[in-house]
Amino acid sequence: MATLLLSSTDLHDLPALPTEAVEHGEVFTRRWVVDLILDLLGYTADKDLCAVRLVEPACGTGAFLTAVASRISASCRTHNRPLRDALAAVRALDLLGRNVEQSRAVVEKQLVDEGWPAEEARQVADAWVGQGDYLLQPDADHRADYVVGNPPYIRLEDVPDDRMAAYRSACATMGGRADIYIGFYEVALRSLNPGGRLGFICADRWMRNQYGRRLRQLVTSRFSMDLALVMHDVDAFEDQVSAYPAITIISNRPQGEAVAADTTRAFDSAQAREFAGWYAKDASESVTTTAFQAARMPHWFPDEDSWPAASPARLAVLEELTERFRLLEDTKTGTRVGIGIATGADKVFLTKNDSLVESDRLLPMAMVRDTTSGTLNWNRTYLVNPWTTEGDLVDLSAYPRLAAYFEEHGAALRKRYIAVKQPQRWYKTIDKVDHRLTQRPKLLFPDMKLTIHPVLDEGGLYPHHNLYFIVSDVWDMRVLGGLLLSKVAEAFVEAYAVKMRGGTLRFQAQYLRKIRVPDPEAISESDKAALAEAFEKRDVKAATEAALRVYGLVELPD
Repeated sequence: MATLLLSSTDLHDLPALPTEAVEHGEVFTRRWVVDLILDLLGYTADKDLCAVRLVEPACGTGAFLTAVASRISASCRTHNRPLRDALAAVRALDLLGRNVEQSRAVVEKQLVDEGWPAEEARQVADAWVGQGDYLLQPDADHRADYVVGNPPYIRLEDVPDDRMAAYRSACATMGGRADIYIGFYEVALRSLNPGGRLGFICADRWMRNQYGRRLRQLVTSRFSMDLALVMHDVDAFEDQVSAYPAITIISNRPQGEAVAADTTRAFDSAQAREFAGWYAKDASESVTTTAFQAARMPHWFPDEDSWPAASPARLAVLEELTERFRLLEDTKTGTRVGIGIATGADKVFLTKNDSLVESDRLLPMAMVRDTTSGTLNWNRTYLVNPWTTEGDLVDLSAYPRLAAYFEEHGAALRKRYIAVKQPQRWYKTIDKVDHRLTQRPKLLFPDMKLTIHPVLDEGGLYPHHNLYFIVSDVWDMRVLGGLLLSKVAEAFVEAYAVKMRGGTLRFQAQYLRKIRVPDPEAISESDKAALAEAFEKRDVKAATEAALRVYGLVELPD
């Protein structure tokens, strides 16, 4: 269940949430999914569950509490404890009074059905379940060994301004257009005792999108990401919702082994028990069935910018390569990833007329269309260049034809934001020209492409802003080009990049920088030759075969 929790006692002056926002946040979890989460957490009846504390931030109508009550009942009998010993074992909250009453009722009924006296069962139910705002209470009020549940799905813009401000103040991770569940993760993680564990079923978008970045940073810096079990196609909730859910297990300990897993529509209660059994064995081998596949990795991914999305087997390979190899952009090799020049007025600054202005004010430009064939075929586009080799704007009085051309288009140039900010520099491009880049050999990458597409500029052209480039002080650019032409390099970009309609990938700098590469000096001469030849011939298969050898891989999993 996921309902936003609002306090009935604290911050009484804050406006309540709109009813429709609250209702939209309610998503009820199936019992077998609840049992799976509790099993994955190790919250099992063989343990003395009265000696630990479980918190559910959004209890709804008691889907999790029913299972928790059953397990605590069995634990009390196993450990010869009276039921009253469980009075402080659980703390559950909800926004709606009707949900609080219903949750208490289902807990009481479950305990009575388990054979406990009705009065004791009622006392426990009343002690466990209350009405309150999980996000706004002091951390000490909900210290926990386990936090479980299904946080609410409500966008912050659906929350009244005053309350939204209170949430942002209480939860540093809730930046941008965050969903409320981001705050639930943060508060839950902060509440965990040493060794404590969080188990949520929730939308997994925070693992990759911008508004989840602060939460990823929190997890990466202070916690152990133990499990990400993707359940996008699984019927996990009582109602049909498009929530892109995943079960996430995070521990308050240094990062240890991690499991990446994915499921199919065939994943049900029986398959969930099979997965939980595999997970509990702590076996190192991967597993694939008709309902799920999973891989165990030595660590989770260390970068908070974004976490990759791929099959578990491929994620395990990428994590291994992340452990063994350096990033493509590396000061040791002088390898740098960048983007071409943005002008703010391409219609003015780009031309095919090689006599438009003074010849030394025309800079040959590499455009996306020049790279289509895989070999650079320059279509004779020039930048009308206002920059000196020292990085200063030219004195227009020294270039009368350039001055006349810019004045002819002065109205359009002066309307640009950068010109309004710096009116005396009204004829500058957005980016400054780095003339050293022109003569350097560089690999060019079109921004949008179905597959990775490095193209070599031997030197002489300057890239347009729809092209990303790689330069290096050490790499033979044909060898590096062969490595980056391979499916191994593409796998990194594919795992991190935003996919456009039709499967088109964005080969932007932040994704190219995710690629891991070996030390160029560690590549054998024969493999260097094979990579360079594959690059020259645009032979992706040959490049991939050579790359697999270089990376020490037998294959690249799908």
